[in-house]
Amino acid sequence: MSKRNLQIAVIGGRKESNEVLIIAEQVGELIAKNEWELICGGMHGVMRSACLGASNVGGMTIGVLPGQTRGAANHYVHAVVATGMGVARNSIIAHSADAAIAVGGSYGTLSEIAYFLQLGKPVFLLKCKWQIEGAVPVDEPEEAIAKIQSIFIR
Repeated sequence: MSKRNLQIAVIGGRKESNEVLIIAEQVGELIAKNEWELICGGMHGVMRSACLGASNVGGMTIGVLPGQTRGAANHYVHAVVATGMGVARNSIIAHSADAAIAVGGSYGTLSEIAYFLQLGKPVFLLKCKWQIEGAVPVDEPEEAIAKIQSIFIR
């Protein structure tokens, strides 16, 4: 798979600490610098910060919204998918993305991680409070990106 074809999900909570939001922004920036697309839930918190980071360096962001109103997306989402499906939209994100980077998060993030793992897709945990079999904890955004590169870039 070429690096241009990758779609990387950034998943995490709507309400996070400034530290976590800064890390999410760094993740988004690194995804864009690798010329990958960023897909997320398109709302606030980690999702907004990741989209901001990607947008700051000209990256493409896709927001898969829980509601029916495209205008509910954060200002840094370029392509909006309004599903009207609530949290079931997490399945769409997992089916579309090649890998996920979880930054912080709560139970919604945990459900997204489960979808990715059920589909056999890589998940990297950054500032997450869980230890989940099959998901790989990382210490820095660069480490998550390097691991994605080692899996997909030939």
